[in-house]
Amino acid sequence: MKNRYLALAAAFVANLIYGINYVIAKGIMPEYLQPRSIILVRVTIAALLFWLLKPFTIAEHIQKIHLLRIAVAAFFGVAANQILFFEGLNLTTPINASIIMVGVPIAVLIFSQILVKEIITKRKLFRIILGSIGAIYLILNSGTISLEPGNFLGNLLVLANASSYALYLVLIKPVMRHYQAFTVMRWVFLFGAVYVIPITLPPALSEDWRIIPLNIWMSISYVVFFTTFLAYLFNNFSLRHINPTTNSVLIYLQPVFASLVAINFQKDQLTYQEVLAAMVIFAGVYFVISKPGKAVESLKIKHNQ
Repeated sequence: MKNRYLALAAAFVANLIYGINYVIAKGIMPEYLQPRSIILVRVTIAALLFWLLKPFTIAEHIQKIHLLRIAVAAFFGVAANQILFFEGLNLTTPINASIIMVGVPIAVLIFSQILVKEIITKRKLFRIILGSIGAIYLILNSGTISLEPGNFLGNLLVLANASSYALYLVLIKPVMRHYQAFTVMRWVFLFGAVYVIPITLPPALSEDWRIIPLNIWMSISYVVFFTTFLAYLFNNFSLRHINPTTNSVLIYLQPVFASLVAINFQKDQLTYQEVLAAMVIFAGVYFVISKPGKAVESLKIKHNQ
């Protein structure tokens, strides 16, 4: 039980970091850096950090079969995930992208059913949809959906990104049962760097890095250390003790955190619509992460006997 609470706390902090990132990272792209350039910085520096910290972590030998699974998961969770999202965001609106990303828990549920035979119950689906409704309502409260034809490709890329990240969560979960989060993340980002460097290095070399002001460098540092290094680490640690569906449903908290940060920086004002949406989101998240009552648990034990 203690490990479950720690896992939920880690996933909570990871999504808090992502929520703050919407405000902190605003303005980096494309004014100062192109999407692929910031992806190169994120992935390569995160990979270096994980490997530099290797002497201070538990030494573990990864089996070849698990290494292969990590290599596949890294493609979907690092390379495809980041490239599809940033390229898609460049071709669509933040509102469209945010709403599409709400579909991650549903995609996780589908992939879990296909790959690990997790049962999709009506109750579980209802709870996820409840959280989705709250998140979508909160997002729409800050803007409107754009149905311009020019956004279609961007929407498609963000949708592919959401599916890619959902698949990553399902693929990496079995590996996390065997190794520490640091061990797995070292290899995830090493493979991720191998995948992204050929695609992201050419545009990065053409950037004028000298014009980037100090405040933007601070935002880049946050994106690299918090949004990439720590958030991935916390998310993958949580997968040791909770299933991918429970982990992914906490994504609904991101627009709540983003709104709170915007209000704190006086970039937004608290409205009753935001309070209502937050209540619906927290209700949906609570129902998904809460464990069955003791009566239900005892019935399961008797049935198993």
